[in-house]
Amino acid sequence: MSHTTTVERVTVIATESLSKRFPRVTALDRLSVDIAPGVTGLVGANGAGKSTLIKILLGLSPASEGRASVLGLDVARDGSAIRESVGYMPEHDCLPPDVSATEFVVHMARMSGLPPSAARERTADTLRHVGLYEERYRPMGGYSTGMKQRVKLAQALVHDPRLVLLDEPTNGLDPVGRDEMLGLIRRVHTDFGISVLVTSHLLGELERTCDHVVVIDGGKLLRSSSTSDFTQATASLAVEVTDTSDHPDGTRALRTALDRAGLTVQPAGRGADGSPGSDHVLLVDVAGEKTYDTVRDAIADLGLGLVRMEQRRHRIAEIFRSDDEDTEAADVPDTPDAAGAPDGTSGPGSPASASAHGNGGAVDAA
Repeated sequence: MSHTTTVERVTVIATESLSKRFPRVTALDRLSVDIAPGVTGLVGANGAGKSTLIKILLGLSPASEGRASVLGLDVARDGSAIRESVGYMPEHDCLPPDVSATEFVVHMARMSGLPPSAARERTADTLRHVGLYEERYRPMGGYSTGMKQRVKLAQALVHDPRLVLLDEPTNGLDPVGRDEMLGLIRRVHTDFGISVLVTSHLLGELERTCDHVVVIDGGKLLRSSSTSDFTQATASLAVEVTDTSDHPDGTRALRTALDRAGLTVQPAGRGADGSPGSDHVLLVDVAGEKTYDTVRDAIADLGLGLVRMEQRRHRIAEIFRSDDEDTEAADVPDTPDAAGAPDGTSGPGSPASASAHGNGGAVDAA
């Protein structure tokens, strides 16, 4: 499979005050976001508006108001042209069970405008890329969930698109299958220059795969940042020291010294998975290169033994959990119906909204 196309525009997807309203639900609420070339994750709880956004971007569902463009094409006017240049992997199982992967992907390639010989050649290359070349002639009804997901990815890639929209591509996969799928998604961009928008409710998946993460809830934009901005802004230094006769509680002595030096220090507390953390580990916010020297000098001055000093970057899920804990009191609804609208949609202070920030709801850490 060869691909040399790169997207030269500053954005591959742009929305401006994009809204989609149904009689009882607002799926998108004045969403404005720009998505650049690369691999972008779109994360939100189930029902947050991810699939609705994809349908609008493909020109398959009209927006109630606002504007959106894909590869510089207006979704309201140029739906057909957009679908020629974009690949789409749907969330749900939609493969005919009595058809082989080769037959199906060739058919999809022909539907995208490729002539017969090119469709067959591209199908073979694409199925080889996704790891189904040896199984390509088997009826898909006998495929595992992971194999079916790979077929759906292959049909999204077969017509050599400039952008692919992948809706929950790891659904139903075990941890090994998820890791393999995430690796394939990353290669779509790194090896072939195709930009990717991938939706998921698993924050940890996107952290490992994406250059940029867009978080939405209740159809509203919560945050749009590069993955490095999510994690680097919260880099910390895990420090563990021994006790000595002069300092029976070495950890407390070190914390006092670092506090006096103006550093932000806190106990490690619980781990990201909820497991108890070590009472002897301190997390020191890294304010710059001098932080390392300050910690080193403090340990030496106190005569403590150093067990470990390692950089630790917070996972995205932890960042949202911390943000949610900081604002928990402000989010408590004043009235019984403040947490959700009568139609079942979520308000900004609702449990559904909180789940998009943390690890306790539909938005989860992989």
